[in-house]
Amino acid sequence: MDKLVNPPTNRHDTVLPLPLEVRADAWAVDAACSGNPGPMEYQAIDLQTGARVFHYGPVHGTNNIGEFLAIVHALALCWNQGLHDKTIYSDSYNAILWVSKRKCKTKLEHTPATEPLFQVIARAEQWLQTHNYRNPIVKWETQKWGEVPADFGRK
Repeated sequence: MDKLVNPPTNRHDTVLPLPLEVRADAWAVDAACSGNPGPMEYQAIDLQTGARVFHYGPVHGTNNIGEFLAIVHALALCWNQGLHDKTIYSDSYNAILWVSKRKCKTKLEHTPATEPLFQVIARAEQWLQTHNYRNPIVKWETQKWGEVPADFGRK
């Protein structure tokens, strides 16, 4: 999603062809995993500009872990930048639930190969337990709106 598209004619707050019900002052996050578990990465896209906000990976993990970490990464970056009202969109119901419970409920086996990822998960959980973020986290409605703009396009 590195190339920008022409602004849609029905919106003047974004360069992306977003549905009217999607806020442009928002970030969309998504993860991709080759195999499950396998090489996993995640990213966030700014819905006003289409620019990549951050990217992490690949590391050995699962898609659900990536979706969870992407939301927490977005929340922490918003917190650090004072963007407390920015909406975060994710297409992962599980990740949104895990973030709301402040716990990554993965079944991934804790091994020497996954230890670095489990350290990142512990850091994310610790951040969630010590910060009262107020950013709305909204489920991206893929069936209505198409793929989330942060999608890696590998399906």
